[in-house]
Amino acid sequence: MSSADVLAEELEVLTSIYPTEINNVSPGTIQIDAEPDDLPDSAQPLKVTLTVRYSDKYPDVLPSLSLDSLEGSLEDHEIETLLNELSEVGNENLGMAMTFTLVSHLRERLTSLVIDREAKRVQAEQEKERIAIEAEEARTRGTPVTMDSFKAWKAKFDAELRVKKAKDEDEKMKGMTAKEREEWKRLQTRYSGRQLFERNKNLEDDSFVEEGTTSVDASQYERTRDDEDDEDERVTFSDSD
Repeated sequence: MSSADVLAEELEVLTSIYPTEINNVSPGTIQIDAEPDDLPDSAQPLKVTLTVRYSDKYPDVLPSLSLDSLEGSLEDHEIETLLNELSEVGNENLGMAMTFTLVSHLRERLTSLVIDREAKRVQAEQEKERIAIEAEEARTRGTPVTMDSFKAWKAKFDAELRVKKAKDEDEKMKGMTAKEREEWKRLQTRYSGRQLFERNKNLEDDSFVEEGTTSVDASQYERTRDDEDDEDERVTFSDSD
């Protein structure tokens, strides 16, 4: 059987298998639409056209193959990979009618490609959701406090407190007379009892004693046991009884 007869017979079989998908472009050139099989509803559609150009030496020589997207899209590297795989399948079937085998392989690879794309899409959505959840947890949980972070916060807080206190004092003093301001400043510099105790627990520093304060000798108020005994001995009794 001549190459022309082999090709004519093969095209007749292909037409019966792919009645709506095949298109005879010219003698020796056909196009067959191919798409994935059994895909999940959530998967993006993908449909391509395989153009096959036969030579006079077909099927002993591999036909020329090309791919074009009809629905969805294919990256350049994906098209190159698919054509290389089809060439390998064709070389394994040299000497035999191979177009049906090529189309079948193409449909399988398109199915795998779309499934992989869907899996990556789902994974990306899950990763996006995970990041959003972690960000929300971090926002509500707050930042863990360390000694360094606490010291930095404390220094900033104290500085802000001093500024606020100074502003409040300025506002308060604006409504005072000069004498009232002097008196208010003097009161601010006095130490409280607790401050005196913390600065000098033994109260030995005369610098904390206000001017005009009379010191007291505690020894003047000490009473010994002997003094009490002497008082007891001086008790007298009347002879009237």
